[in-house]
Amino acid sequence: MPKTRSRGRTAHVTSDDVRRVALALPDTVEKTAWSMPTFRVSGKMFVTVPDDETSIAVRCPKVERDELVLAEPEKFWVAAHEAGSAWVRVRLAELDEEELTDILADSWRQAAPPRLLEEHPELGVLPGAE
Repeated sequence: MPKTRSRGRTAHVTSDDVRRVALALPDTVEKTAWSMPTFRVSGKMFVTVPDDETSIAVRCPKVERDELVLAEPEKFWVAAHEAGSAWVRVRLAELDEEELTDILADSWRQAAPPRLLEEHPELGVLPGAE
């Protein structure tokens, strides 16, 4: 996950921003699952927007996830049903657009196949993948 930042924000992002940023990532499609929007690359989900649209769930390695939750519990948390998986929840009210973009790109990289990572070096590579 990207390093988090603490700074003043003039406005938080919305589920519309999530949709716009996610769909701008290569080969991303939106699909409704569990009665909520999900975004996928090559069939693999990398972000969901729960019903209340105040948060998102994104892919995040468990070790990093636990560090994020401890460092910024007002921003990150783990839903009970996701405790055993490599996903973290993020409160949209705590994000600005730059951080949203970083978080979604990081989650996308974790789901994208190597071919897409190679075709889109501007989106960075996963740590340890070099």
